Amino acid sequence: MKNEKNLMRMNRHSQTFMQKVTKHWQFYLIVALPMLYFLMFKYVPMYGILLSFKRYRVSQGIWGSPWVGLYQFQKFFSNPSSLRIMWNTFSLSIYALVASIPLAVIMAIALNETKSTRWKKSVQMVTYAPYFISTVVMVAILMQFMDPALGIFNTIRRLVGLETINYMGSPEKFRHIYVWSALWQNTGYNAIIYLAALTGINPELYEAARVDGVNKWQKIRHVDIPCIKTTIIIMFIMNMGYVMSIGFEKAFLMQNALNLETSEIMSTYVYKMGLINSDFSYSTAIDLINSIINICLILLFNKLAKLKDKDGGLW
Repeated sequence: MKNEKNLMRMNRHSQTFMQKVTKHWQFYLIVALPMLYFLMFKYVPMYGILLSFKRYRVSQGIWGSPWVGLYQFQKFFSNPSSLRIMWNTFSLSIYALVASIPLAVIMAIALNETKSTRWKKSVQMVTYAPYFISTVVMVAILMQFMDPALGIFNTIRRLVGLETINYMGSPEKFRHIYVWSALWQNTGYNAIIYLAALTGINPELYEAARVDGVNKWQKIRHVDIPCIKTTIIIMFIMNMGYVMSIGFEKAFLMQNALNLETSEIMSTYVYKMGLINSDFSYSTAIDLINSIINICLILLFNKLAKLKDKDGGLW
């Protein structure tokens, strides 16, 4: 009897679901497309994680290749360069993250305080435009500007009697060039989210602040920033999930033999080991380490955000 009741309940639920699908098929079609994308390109490829625990041979395939357990992971951590590569990746990403969020928030607040609509639109257009420059073109511009012989920076240095500097060949300057060029390119675009959060603030809060006699700086401190605090925390946590997956293209294009000490990051190392050296198992193991670190970081910072504010985490 119990089994029959369960079957009847399941049939009833399935019929109800099919009725909903038939009635709202347009909605389910829209949802199905992104779900299919994530299934095909995000979940199915996870099968390749098995390569991390094997010595992959193309002729034998993934299942037929010999099992080596944690050998690939031991190989990476026994490499003298592994800690330096991980530190380069972490420090570069944290540097970019810590610098980008405050600048984006400041720009959003400044635009929100602007009274002139024409000036506001002009600033938005100028600051958003660099975002649409491709990474290859961006790096080419940097190389032209910082060329030791003809670059504008070294030309100015020669005019004031200073020695020229090989900016792109300096390990100490690589992080600064990478981060601040990215800030110039992305800050205007990143400010959109915070600007949207600011426009959603209840106008009654501003009216109450004016009644209390607060000035502009006090309004920003006690109204604007507290109201967008949750958005800032969420964006910070979401970005923490990509700390060890900082962009490959720009780092690889800016990389050369002189700045390799600081420019070699996890993604460029995976590319060299996997596609250039054809050591697919080793590169997959490194990428898996990368993903595990990212997951741990996002869980850690989400927990810290929840301890600070119950509504501050992602979940």
